Amino acid sequence: MTFVQLIECRTSRLDEMNRLIDDWVEQTKGKRTATHALVGTDHSDASHVVELVEFPSYEEAMRNSNLPETDRIFREMVALCDEMPTFIDLDVVREAHLDVVREAGATARTVRRFFGVLASAGELPPLNDLLDEDVHSHDPVNPQDTIGLDHVRAEFRMWRGAFDFAFTVEDVVADDERACARWTWNATHTGDFLGIAPTGRQVAMTGMTLFRFAADGKITELWWQHDQLGLMQQLGALDELEQ
Repeated sequence: MTFVQLIECRTSRLDEMNRLIDDWVEQTKGKRTATHALVGTDHSDASHVVELVEFPSYEEAMRNSNLPETDRIFREMVALCDEMPTFIDLDVVREAHLDVVREAGATARTVRRFFGVLASAGELPPLNDLLDEDVHSHDPVNPQDTIGLDHVRAEFRMWRGAFDFAFTVEDVVADDERACARWTWNATHTGDFLGIAPTGRQVAMTGMTLFRFAADGKITELWWQHDQLGLMQQLGALDELEQ
């Protein structure tokens, strides 16, 4: 279940607070679990600041809170506030796209949320709020395209069973029907992957994913491009060939 944390505070030092948030974003690359953040000021009282931070689940929010970078930034943020910030924890029980024509910003947020959910801890969510029932996934790892929500989820579970990983979404370029994301993937090899027994190695991979969206805002097609050869080399699968 998507989880949102609402943070309210009073400050006359918004520029400094924004710089703090930028520092946190930079320092937590590959580690943070937040998928979207929004900061606003009260229209009638500019010192009243509200921040909304979205996570794939409550558990992922707790993982994010336990990062040492989060703790340090929070203490520095408190020092910028006129009074102690207040927190409201929200379980999202309804989310609706009210317009058939979507803005590019909404498409980009869906992409970022998708990567956050994909790397979330615990059981993989149903994903039916993000992916179309007839979604197509094109991944060079597979000899054939993966078609249908159940099969795509099984493909994602294969990766999750083989690696403990996190995505850092570096860039998203989007319009109302398509989006392209450039990402970095950091992982630990913890399970069988394409016949390679778990090695415990720390591995990394860069890649891009192109998304196509249906009219209801769900992802209906994905094209993956990633450095599969580099991953296999890091796992030691090419050692004999290189000798």
